[in-house]
Amino acid sequence: MAPGGRGLVPTLCVRRRIHTTSSMHKSPVSALEYRPIKSLLVANRGEIAIRVFRACTELGIRSVAVYSEQDKMHMHRQKADGSFLIGKGLPPVQAYLDIPEIIRVAKENDVDAIHPGYGFLSERADFAEAVIANGIRFVGPSPEVVRRMGDKVAARQAAIEAGLTVVPGTDKPITNPDEALEFCAKYGLPVMLKAAFGGGGRGLRVVRDLNEVKENFKRASSEAKASFGDGSMFIEKFIEKPRHIELQLLGDHAGNVVHLYERDCSVQRRHQKLVEVAPAPNLDPKIRNAMADDAVKLARHVGYANAGTVEFLLDTSGNYYFIEVNARLQVEHTVTEEITGIDLVQSQIRVAEGMTLPEMGLTQDKIVVQGCAIQCRVTTEDPAKNFQPDFGRLEVFRSGEGMGIRLDGASAFAGAIISPYYDSLLVKVISRASDLASSAAKMNRSLREFRIRGVKTNVPFLLNVLENQKFLNGTIDTTFIDEHPELFQFKPSKNRAQKLLNYLGALLVNGSLTPLATNIKPAKITPSVPQTPVASPPPEGFKRILDRDGPEGFAKAVRAHKGLLLMDTTFRDAHQSLLATRVRTHDLLRISPFVSHEFSKLYSLENWGGATFDVALRFLHECPWERLDSMRKAIPNIPFQMLLRGANAVGYTSYPDNSVYKFCELSVQAGMDVFRVFDSLNYLPNLLLGMDAVGNAGGVIEAAISYTGDISDPKRTKYTLKYYLDLAEQLVKGGTHVLCIKDMAGLLKPRAAAMLVGALREKYPDMPIHVHTHDTSGAGVASMLQCARSGADVVDVAVDSMSGMTSQPSMGAMVACLEGDELDTGFTLDKISRYNAYWEQTRTLYGPFECAVTMKSGNADVYQNEIPGGQYTNLQFQAFSLGLGEQFEEVKAAYIEANQLMGDLIKVTPSSKVVGDFAQFMVQNKLNAKDILEKADELSFPKSVVEFMQGHLGEPYGGYPEPLRTKILKGMPTVSGRPGQNMEPFDFVAAKEQLTQRYGVDISDYDVSSYSMYPQVTEDYLRFREKYGPVDKLDTRIFLTGPKVGEEFEVEIEKGKTLHIKTLAMAEDLTPNGEREVFFELNGQLRSVFIKDEEAAVELHVHPKYNPAVAGEIGAPMPGTVIEVRVKEGEEIKKGQPMIVLSAMKMEMVVQAPCDAVVKSVIVTTDMKLEGDDLLLTLDPK
Repeated sequence: MAPGGRGLVPTLCVRRRIHTTSSMHKSPVSALEYRPIKSLLVANRGEIAIRVFRACTELGIRSVAVYSEQDKMHMHRQKADGSFLIGKGLPPVQAYLDIPEIIRVAKENDVDAIHPGYGFLSERADFAEAVIANGIRFVGPSPEVVRRMGDKVAARQAAIEAGLTVVPGTDKPITNPDEALEFCAKYGLPVMLKAAFGGGGRGLRVVRDLNEVKENFKRASSEAKASFGDGSMFIEKFIEKPRHIELQLLGDHAGNVVHLYERDCSVQRRHQKLVEVAPAPNLDPKIRNAMADDAVKLARHVGYANAGTVEFLLDTSGNYYFIEVNARLQVEHTVTEEITGIDLVQSQIRVAEGMTLPEMGLTQDKIVVQGCAIQCRVTTEDPAKNFQPDFGRLEVFRSGEGMGIRLDGASAFAGAIISPYYDSLLVKVISRASDLASSAAKMNRSLREFRIRGVKTNVPFLLNVLENQKFLNGTIDTTFIDEHPELFQFKPSKNRAQKLLNYLGALLVNGSLTPLATNIKPAKITPSVPQTPVASPPPEGFKRILDRDGPEGFAKAVRAHKGLLLMDTTFRDAHQSLLATRVRTHDLLRISPFVSHEFSKLYSLENWGGATFDVALRFLHECPWERLDSMRKAIPNIPFQMLLRGANAVGYTSYPDNSVYKFCELSVQAGMDVFRVFDSLNYLPNLLLGMDAVGNAGGVIEAAISYTGDISDPKRTKYTLKYYLDLAEQLVKGGTHVLCIKDMAGLLKPRAAAMLVGALREKYPDMPIHVHTHDTSGAGVASMLQCARSGADVVDVAVDSMSGMTSQPSMGAMVACLEGDELDTGFTLDKISRYNAYWEQTRTLYGPFECAVTMKSGNADVYQNEIPGGQYTNLQFQAFSLGLGEQFEEVKAAYIEANQLMGDLIKVTPSSKVVGDFAQFMVQNKLNAKDILEKADELSFPKSVVEFMQGHLGEPYGGYPEPLRTKILKGMPTVSGRPGQNMEPFDFVAAKEQLTQRYGVDISDYDVSSYSMYPQVTEDYLRFREKYGPVDKLDTRIFLTGPKVGEEFEVEIEKGKTLHIKTLAMAEDLTPNGEREVFFELNGQLRSVFIKDEEAAVELHVHPKYNPAVAGEIGAPMPGTVIEVRVKEGEEIKKGQPMIVLSAMKMEMVVQAPCDAVVKSVIVTTDMKLEGDDLLLTLDPK
């Protein structure tokens, strides 16, 4: 009778006399009753429940779901025709193990049959008995067969009786670890511990050390108890390097049995299958046939009906051993369905109704294999952390579909909550094609199309498996994963879009993540970029000469050039002086092509180093090295210049010598050309170290004389013309290619310029001279014109709208003053005007840092206070933030006094910071110079002042001021000579390993170099980058203050990839964790993120997170529940000692001590639920 007729005769009950086919099984005539199933309940959850429901729908059967309290939002209850709560008040797993509850729901809802799925009660004979005892059909083998096959010891005995070869093992289940130890001592190791009443990798352990038997037995038994309700274990000898082959069987109640060929399940992790292939590649046909015959023989021996699997281990010699029977449907049944075209679930239901295999057309001769199928189990586990389960909210889910791809899932949709209580399986992806290679290609393509955000998944690992040549060759064994560590080398998922949404959400909820100095908002404009030629290379410039002829040839070409050369500081010192160094790479790159094409005659473009380095990391949250590399690509024809603080590199203190050398080497690699090397005290040893580092790296050495005082004033006797000429002589001897005068405060008056430049030109006729200045006094153009007339080859300028005040002199003014002159610069005002228009608009984006808020014009009092241009505005902002804004005139006066107290220093970063800190300290505490000298013994001075007096910056010209130095130090140790020469070399290898361990595999040598100078700042940046992604791609207004609700904008994250974002709304109500949900539309799809409200969350108790940078803090390696705390405060523990036991998704993990230590505090308690990285305990390492 065809099952399709059930709809016409709903109460049909037919008794037939059935003869089994000779090709299947010779048995006497039997009587079978055909009873159609009208309503079927699935005693399971997740994807297998949905799989059965779909089969029911196709067969016209009403489907019924059961669900736990934790699954009330789960998709499987929505896919059924009806769904009912079970196990109210019970733990999550126990709800699905509650047999009376399930039977009650079935009886109350007129259910004809129950399908157990896999896991949970699927191999519990008492469940099958209870179902049948209540007049309900059980879709599976008979209770007796379930009992016999589900008990691994009984199944083993049945296999022996049927003539199959088995692996040596225990003859009955054991529950005592002492029995396990006794067996291992008698039969030897290695052995495998297996759950006696379940499978799926739960409760499995391989033990190779006798000392570990008891601990592993306890853990495995505990897992088995949690998963299957019974902690009994079975032990057998462990076969080395076997293939795991399983035969799919199908039997009916007439005694017919067929096999549907085999599956290779050798890709396993913790004995849990991850990838399955059908049929098994490269399997000897003789072995295939023999295995199939044995599987069928065993099924006949025990009277097996319904679907089941017989599993074998195949060793390297071609011997195979029976290991177990799975008396249920398997997770990987899908690949068998794909290669045979047979719906196993529908077949199960039909057999339960009383149909025979021949009636369904399932005779062995009609079952043929077509093609190859692969199943990958996509799980919410992090393969980079030993497959630790992850849970949380699926922020994004996009699958890969198309021809040859099948998806079996349940919780896979955006917004779904992945629970820590159940299996980590998210979706099964099945590919089918003509052969293994083609099927793998389809699977690879599908997995690459997946986008899963919010939880970690094993997709990167699966992709590595699919691209592994040994896997593609088709012959692997169960040690495949263990023997191929390259499978765990992952290219990190960028997840850029979701991270950027988190950043935007944080801005909306908590305000700017970058400190803003003023109340001026960024302008709502997009600066207009002047046009440049399309697809044509820029003209050649001095960069071409440098690359061809090297630093020496470059210097000769500069000296031979007719006319005045210009260095443009707009890309660095100009915005450092006017906008607190806050101009972002985003805005620099937009104008870079125009500069490359229209300003190719520049001597150099100053665009890096100095304060831009740490500000990029600290406040702009972008990588300075990436800035340099990006600018080099956009401007290939103009030499780049950076500011190098001698032995201080781009930092504010001294560093080991190898750190400075490595920095210069990497800078040249990333695109830097000219290094303006200076020392904040003109301390020659520091200068020479920096020069040598640049020379070794292959860069152009431009050694700088830092200028202060006034050589044209005979009353100023410390820094005289002779002083500067003597210093220049040492720099020339040291091998400089270019000589620079660094007039950092703009103190070089025209008459002094004529004296100094004239003297240098006379003494060094072949040496290029470059003059750097600031226009604080307003006399910058006049001074630079005088420098040019006196023999300077290069002077500094900034584009007009970024010039003046504490910046450099106006580019347009210098160009106009020399038009038609023998020193004509070769630039036109028309091009400068277009360049200027861009920066005039761009400057309005940086209103929060605009110096004009506090400084309205240049100020000639700089000749008195000698405050460097780069410091002047920063000092003013600092004064306002300290509440001294109205006392800035007093701060400037105190700066003069502080400088004299320090002995009249060369003032440039970092020595200028010392004087500035001293001045602010004096004003804050209402102290004058006399007070300082009298009370120095009693006062606590700023850290920078103390470190200067200790000698950490080098030795000042003329020595330290005494007795002030002695009073400030109060006996503290001092440093003699060059500070860096006695420092231990920085260990770059160890630092990279440390950073990689903390922040992932994409740590570069550039990151390590940053870390060598700014360890905390670099780690903060790396954490920020991991959390919020490429925020440097955002428009500046959006980056600083965030979008408005309803605003639409675009973000180009790379060429050809643009995100279209619209801000939709922000929830008013807080979640229990103190978070607000922020809604966006991303590329037309709804997205939301949860952002902790920093103000509101203060009132809530939130479990602390561990800080990887703090030694002794131990964090949860995975989300889960604390099931055991094995240490207490004050206890001495040894390395490797178990401290905490966690459980998640039915997997347990022991957190061990990383070193010998004393337990300082225990933060967690038993049954506490944790998120990943929650603080567990703190240790005091020995």
